[in-house]
Amino acid sequence: MADRTARADRSESTRHLILAAAERLFAEHGVFAVSNRQISEAAGQGNNAAVGYHFGTKNDLLRAIVRRHADPMNEVRLRMLAEIGDSRLVRDWVACLVRPGTRHLAEQGGPTWYARFAAQLMADPVLREMMIDEAFGPSLTRTVDGLNRCLPDLPLPVRLERGDMARHLLVHMLAERERALADGAPTPRSSWDDYATGLIDAITGIWLAPVTPARRTTPRRSAR
Repeated sequence: MADRTARADRSESTRHLILAAAERLFAEHGVFAVSNRQISEAAGQGNNAAVGYHFGTKNDLLRAIVRRHADPMNEVRLRMLAEIGDSRLVRDWVACLVRPGTRHLAEQGGPTWYARFAAQLMADPVLREMMIDEAFGPSLTRTVDGLNRCLPDLPLPVRLERGDMARHLLVHMLAERERALADGAPTPRSSWDDYATGLIDAITGIWLAPVTPARRTTPRRSAR
Protein backbone atom coordinates (compact mmCIF):
# COMPACT_ATOMS: atom_id res chain seq x y z
CA MET A 1 0.00 0.00 0.00
CA ALA A 2 2.81 2.41 0.90
CA ASP A 3 4.61 1.66 -2.38
CA ARG A 4 1.42 2.25 -4.34
CA THR A 5 0.86 5.58 -2.60
CA ALA A 6 4.46 6.63 -3.24
CA ARG A 7 4.14 5.77 -6.94
CA ALA A 8 0.90 7.74 -7.17
CA ASP A 9 2.56 10.72 -5.49
CA ARG A 10 5.52 10.55 -7.89
CA SER A 11 3.18 10.32 -10.86
CA GLU A 12 1.18 13.34 -9.70
CA SER A 13 4.38 15.30 -9.11
CA THR A 14 5.60 14.43 -12.61
CA ARG A 15 2.29 15.50 -14.12
CA HIS A 16 2.52 18.84 -12.31
CA LEU A 17 6.08 19.41 -13.56
CA ILE A 18 5.07 18.58 -17.13
CA LEU A 19 2.03 20.87 -17.03
CA ALA A 20 4.06 23.78 -15.68
CA ALA A 21 6.86 23.30 -18.21
CA ALA A 22 4.45 22.91 -21.14
CA GLU A 23 2.46 26.00 -20.19
CA ARG A 24 5.62 28.11 -19.97
CA LEU A 25 7.07 26.85 -23.25
CA PHE A 26 3.79 27.21 -25.12
CA ALA A 27 3.37 30.77 -23.82
CA GLU A 28 6.91 31.78 -24.74
CA HIS A 29 7.40 29.98 -28.06
CA GLY A 30 3.96 29.02 -29.41
CA VAL A 31 1.86 25.90 -29.13
CA PHE A 32 2.97 24.45 -32.47
CA ALA A 33 6.67 25.28 -32.06
CA VAL A 34 7.23 23.13 -28.95
CA SER A 35 7.80 19.38 -29.04
CA ASN A 36 7.07 16.75 -26.40
CA ARG A 37 10.82 16.19 -26.13
CA GLN A 38 11.41 19.85 -25.24
CA ILE A 39 8.64 19.70 -22.64
CA SER A 40 10.07 16.53 -21.09
CA GLU A 41 13.54 18.07 -20.88
CA ALA A 42 12.21 21.31 -19.37
CA ALA A 43 10.27 19.26 -16.80
CA GLY A 44 13.45 17.41 -15.82
CA GLN A 45 12.29 14.08 -17.20
CA GLY A 46 14.93 11.75 -18.63
CA ASN A 47 12.30 9.83 -20.58
CA ASN A 48 11.28 11.78 -23.69
CA ALA A 49 8.03 9.81 -23.82
CA ALA A 50 6.91 11.16 -20.43
CA VAL A 51 4.47 13.67 -21.91
CA GLY A 52 2.69 11.06 -24.00
CA TYR A 53 2.68 8.57 -21.13
CA HIS A 54 1.05 10.96 -18.67
CA PHE A 55 -1.22 12.96 -21.01
CA GLY A 56 -1.64 11.21 -24.36
CA THR A 57 -1.90 13.58 -27.32
CA LYS A 58 -0.89 17.24 -27.45
CA ASN A 59 -4.58 18.21 -27.40
CA ASP A 60 -5.02 16.17 -24.21
CA LEU A 61 -2.12 18.09 -22.70
CA LEU A 62 -3.63 21.43 -23.78
CA ARG A 63 -6.97 20.46 -22.25
CA ALA A 64 -5.27 19.54 -18.97
CA ILE A 65 -3.57 22.95 -18.81
CA VAL A 66 -6.89 24.74 -19.40
CA ARG A 67 -8.68 22.67 -16.74
CA ARG A 68 -5.86 23.36 -14.28
CA HIS A 69 -6.75 27.05 -14.38
CA ALA A 70 -10.44 26.98 -15.29
CA ASP A 71 -11.49 25.13 -12.14
CA PRO A 72 -10.20 27.70 -9.59
CA MET A 73 -11.48 30.58 -11.74
CA ASN A 74 -14.89 28.93 -11.82
CA GLU A 75 -14.93 28.80 -8.02
CA VAL A 76 -14.22 32.53 -7.80
CA ARG A 77 -16.96 33.29 -10.34
CA LEU A 78 -19.50 31.19 -8.45
CA ARG A 79 -18.83 33.19 -5.27
CA MET A 80 -19.20 36.44 -7.17
CA LEU A 81 -22.46 35.30 -8.73
CA ALA A 82 -23.82 34.46 -5.29
CA GLU A 83 -22.95 37.99 -4.14
CA ILE A 84 -24.61 39.88 -7.02
CA GLY A 85 -27.78 37.78 -7.17
CA ASP A 86 -30.16 39.17 -9.80
CA SER A 87 -28.34 42.45 -10.32
CA ARG A 88 -29.53 44.69 -13.16
CA LEU A 89 -26.17 46.43 -13.45
CA VAL A 90 -24.10 45.58 -16.51
CA ARG A 91 -20.92 46.33 -14.56
CA ASP A 92 -21.66 43.59 -12.01
CA TRP A 93 -21.87 40.94 -14.72
CA VAL A 94 -18.80 42.24 -16.52
CA ALA A 95 -16.90 42.00 -13.24
CA CYS A 96 -17.86 38.31 -13.09
CA LEU A 97 -16.22 37.88 -16.49
CA VAL A 98 -13.04 39.78 -15.65
CA ARG A 99 -12.09 39.37 -12.00
CA PRO A 100 -11.91 35.55 -11.76
CA GLY A 101 -9.05 35.63 -14.26
CA THR A 102 -7.16 38.55 -12.75
CA ARG A 103 -7.52 37.20 -9.22
CA HIS A 104 -6.27 33.81 -10.32
CA LEU A 105 -3.24 35.32 -12.05
CA ALA A 106 -2.50 37.47 -8.99
CA GLU A 107 -2.60 34.40 -6.74
CA GLN A 108 -0.07 32.58 -8.95
CA GLY A 109 2.62 35.09 -8.13
CA GLY A 110 5.10 35.90 -10.86
CA PRO A 111 5.88 35.26 -13.53
CA THR A 112 2.76 33.65 -14.97
CA TRP A 113 2.15 32.20 -18.44
CA TYR A 114 -1.50 31.21 -18.62
CA ALA A 115 -2.88 34.45 -20.11
CA ARG A 116 -0.43 34.27 -23.03
CA PHE A 117 -1.13 30.56 -23.46
CA ALA A 118 -4.90 31.18 -23.49
CA ALA A 119 -4.54 34.00 -26.03
CA GLN A 120 -2.77 31.62 -28.41
CA LEU A 121 -5.52 29.03 -28.12
CA MET A 122 -8.24 31.63 -28.69
CA ALA A 123 -6.48 32.86 -31.83
CA ASP A 124 -6.51 29.40 -33.45
CA PRO A 125 -9.84 28.31 -35.02
CA VAL A 126 -9.52 24.68 -33.90
CA LEU A 127 -7.93 25.19 -30.49
CA ARG A 128 -10.41 27.98 -29.76
CA GLU A 129 -13.27 25.47 -29.77
CA MET A 130 -11.35 23.22 -27.41
CA MET A 131 -10.63 26.15 -25.08
CA ILE A 132 -14.28 27.16 -24.99
CA ASP A 133 -15.35 23.55 -24.43
CA GLU A 134 -13.11 23.23 -21.38
CA ALA A 135 -13.52 26.72 -19.89
CA PHE A 136 -17.13 27.65 -20.66
CA GLY A 137 -18.89 25.98 -17.74
CA PRO A 138 -22.19 26.70 -15.94
CA SER A 139 -20.82 29.76 -14.12
CA LEU A 140 -19.89 31.47 -17.40
CA THR A 141 -23.27 30.57 -18.89
CA ARG A 142 -25.01 32.18 -15.92
CA THR A 143 -22.83 35.26 -16.27
CA VAL A 144 -23.57 35.71 -19.97
CA ASP A 145 -27.29 35.14 -19.36
CA GLY A 146 -27.27 37.77 -16.60
CA LEU A 147 -25.50 40.23 -18.84
CA ASN A 148 -28.00 39.66 -21.64
CA ARG A 149 -30.91 40.30 -19.27
CA CYS A 150 -29.46 43.77 -18.60
CA LEU A 151 -29.45 44.59 -22.33
CA PRO A 152 -32.92 43.63 -23.59
CA ASP A 153 -33.05 46.35 -26.25
CA LEU A 154 -29.65 45.66 -27.79
CA PRO A 155 -30.17 44.24 -31.31
CA LEU A 156 -28.86 40.70 -31.73
CA PRO A 157 -26.25 41.57 -34.41
CA VAL A 158 -24.87 44.33 -32.17
CA ARG A 159 -24.93 42.01 -29.17
CA LEU A 160 -22.88 39.41 -31.05
CA GLU A 161 -20.47 42.03 -32.37
CA ARG A 162 -19.87 43.54 -28.95
CA GLY A 163 -19.48 40.10 -27.42
CA ASP A 164 -16.59 39.50 -29.83
CA MET A 165 -15.10 42.90 -28.96
CA ALA A 166 -15.33 42.26 -25.23
CA ARG A 167 -13.81 38.78 -25.52
CA HIS A 168 -10.86 39.99 -27.59
CA LEU A 169 -10.22 42.88 -25.22
CA LEU A 170 -10.29 40.64 -22.17
CA VAL A 171 -8.16 37.81 -23.58
CA HIS A 172 -5.48 39.93 -25.20
CA MET A 173 -5.20 42.65 -22.56
CA LEU A 174 -4.59 40.01 -19.87
CA ALA A 175 -1.90 38.52 -22.10
CA GLU A 176 -0.34 41.95 -22.69
CA ARG A 177 -0.01 42.71 -19.00
CA GLU A 178 1.34 39.25 -18.26
CA ARG A 179 3.95 39.70 -21.01
CA ALA A 180 4.94 43.13 -19.68
CA LEU A 181 5.37 41.76 -16.15
CA ALA A 182 7.47 38.85 -17.43
CA ASP A 183 9.69 41.27 -19.37
CA GLY A 184 10.02 43.68 -16.47
CA ALA A 185 8.36 46.41 -18.53
CA PRO A 186 6.30 49.21 -16.94
CA THR A 187 2.54 48.68 -16.70
CA PRO A 188 -0.19 51.34 -16.44
CA ARG A 189 -1.70 49.75 -13.33
CA SER A 190 0.16 48.65 -10.23
CA SER A 191 -1.76 45.41 -9.55
CA TRP A 192 -3.98 42.84 -11.21
CA ASP A 193 -6.87 44.13 -9.12
CA ASP A 194 -6.44 47.67 -10.45
CA TYR A 195 -5.96 46.31 -13.95
CA ALA A 196 -9.28 44.46 -13.62
CA THR A 197 -11.00 47.72 -12.71
CA GLY A 198 -9.74 49.35 -15.90
CA LEU A 199 -10.86 46.39 -18.00
CA ILE A 200 -14.29 46.39 -16.38
CA ASP A 201 -14.62 50.10 -17.13
CA ALA A 202 -13.71 49.56 -20.80
CA ILE A 203 -15.85 46.46 -21.38
CA THR A 204 -18.84 47.99 -19.61
CA GLY A 205 -18.44 50.99 -21.91
CA ILE A 206 -18.51 48.70 -24.94
CA TRP A 207 -21.79 47.14 -23.88
CA LEU A 208 -23.46 50.44 -22.97
CA ALA A 209 -22.23 52.47 -25.94
CA PRO A 210 -24.95 53.98 -28.16
CA VAL A 211 -25.97 52.09 -31.27
CA THR A 212 -25.74 54.01 -34.52
CA PRO A 213 -28.30 52.76 -37.06
CA ALA A 214 -26.71 51.18 -40.09
CA ARG A 215 -26.89 53.39 -43.16
CA ARG A 216 -28.73 52.03 -46.12
CA THR A 217 -26.72 52.25 -49.29
CA THR A 218 -28.29 52.55 -52.71
CA PRO A 219 -26.56 50.44 -55.35
CA ARG A 220 -24.84 52.56 -57.96
CA ARG A 221 -26.26 52.49 -61.43
CA SER A 222 -23.71 51.49 -64.00
CA ALA A 223 -22.68 54.19 -66.46
CA ARG A 224 -23.90 53.70 -69.98
